[in-house]
Amino acid sequence: MIDLGISKLALIGAVALIVIGPEKLPRVARTVGMLLGKAQRYVADVKQEVNRSMELDELKKMKETVEGAARDVERSIQTHASEFEKSFADAAEVAASASSTELSGFEIFPEYRHPRKKWRLKQGATPQWYKARSGVRTKALSGAARVARFRPQPGRNA
Repeated sequence: MIDLGISKLALIGAVALIVIGPEKLPRVARTVGMLLGKAQRYVADVKQEVNRSMELDELKKMKETVEGAARDVERSIQTHASEFEKSFADAAEVAASASSTELSGFEIFPEYRHPRKKWRLKQGATPQWYKARSGVRTKALSGAARVARFRPQPGRNA
């Protein structure tokens, strides 16, 4: 790059003042500053574009390596799965050929049955007998039922 010190800049400024004149110098300096700013922005944009293209190439290479590794894993899983299927089929043939008394190594489990639990019914941790004994309200009362329950009875003195 050009090595510009303070002395060289002062010399350039003095020559520009003599050549251009004091009336036009501020306008020319502003124009030169704007052009230099545009040039710097253009250079920065070019650098960013080059960096983006380099990063894109790196990402493409990384993508290819990851895809290759995924293909290798898929192949190994398929080979292991086919080996497992073969061994499972062989075991099934052995089990089918043997009688039920000869199956000493295999345990037969009953089929799963759903417990038929009432999952919509909310059950708290406190038992109902304890709630009834301590007077805890377990059911919601309507407004009319509440009025009827707490209405003073004739003949009872409270």
